Amino acid sequence: MTVRLYDTARRTMAPVDAGPLVKIYTCGITPYDAAHLGHAAVYLTFDVLRRLLHEEGHDTRCVRNVTDVDDDILRKARELGVHYLDLAAEEMARFDQDMASLGLLPASTEPRATSAIPEILSLVGASLAAGHAYESGGAVYFDVSSFPGFGKVSHFGREEMMRLAAECGGRPDDPNKRDPLDFVLWQPSLPDEPAWQSRWGPGRPGWHVECSALVLRELGETIDIHGGGRDLVFPHHECETAQSESVTGVPFVRHWVHVGLVGLGGEKMSKSLGNLVFVGDLVKEWDPMAIRLALLGHHYRGDWEWVSEDLPAARQRLERWREVSTSGRTGTVDGNRDGGDPVRAEVRAALEEDLDTPSALLIVDRAAGGGHPVRDAADLLGVVL
Repeated sequence: MTVRLYDTARRTMAPVDAGPLVKIYTCGITPYDAAHLGHAAVYLTFDVLRRLLHEEGHDTRCVRNVTDVDDDILRKARELGVHYLDLAAEEMARFDQDMASLGLLPASTEPRATSAIPEILSLVGASLAAGHAYESGGAVYFDVSSFPGFGKVSHFGREEMMRLAAECGGRPDDPNKRDPLDFVLWQPSLPDEPAWQSRWGPGRPGWHVECSALVLRELGETIDIHGGGRDLVFPHHECETAQSESVTGVPFVRHWVHVGLVGLGGEKMSKSLGNLVFVGDLVKEWDPMAIRLALLGHHYRGDWEWVSEDLPAARQRLERWREVSTSGRTGTVDGNRDGGDPVRAEVRAALEEDLDTPSALLIVDRAAGGGHPVRDAADLLGVVL
């Protein structure tokens, strides 16, 4: 395979080492609000990656979970006075519609965290049996001191870890913890929260253990590619790695891929700040392929700021590509996917180097400027002309 991607844990570019089937897991949304451009940027990145891997002759199995039980969705359901699963179902329907409108390939499976309670209980039990977890105050915590590799994904120091854990609801000040960085595997439910029976009392899973259990169930002990937004590196992916490898004894992930953050008004686009641009609103006024091109104009690994000027520019680019591809000019073998189209081959080469979509767009621009049809090259980027 010639695809090279930046690996977060190794902190360098590295070839994607995988067999005929590439196993990919991307952290999905917590469905308590509509999908915004930050979400779209993440899932579009993995969509382009899958298209490239298919171009290279590989099949992909892409699992994207649904975090349908955690603090955020329970809080929002409580505020709205609705059942948390009804809220999840409504928002997931909107999310799937938004992603489909942008032309994303459907995930191979989209399992809910609540579907994996038996696997979660098994994983928590195995952590306790192996001496990597402990019971305290009615909850079960992972003991980070028991895993010498804690920190190998993020490479953050303890001070940075403490800060991020506090920001992400990790409650470093929890008096039941042996170490402030220990994290919850199983916790008692509040009176109005869902609860499942366990050996440690009725309760619900912690955030991180949900993904580990789903990875193990859907893809196995070691997967080829795992990723999501850069804000998930710590604590989520660090904790996933620790709790998974401490039980299985084998590497959890071969290649970590993280997507930069999209900002608006000088701040990261986030539900907590309310500075959001929703995909569902944009597709009411703009061609979804123009939205896709606007996102592809930014390299996946960098943080960037959304500006309204991106869409008119992307629409003009889309119109140029469509015009030249329907004009009847036959300067290339348009539609040939066996390597005969030199523009598609150039786009493929750009994507093989860390999914360089900005360069790929310029390659197509140059071909279109020369009057060559670019439908086949655009297809590799998932852009329908």
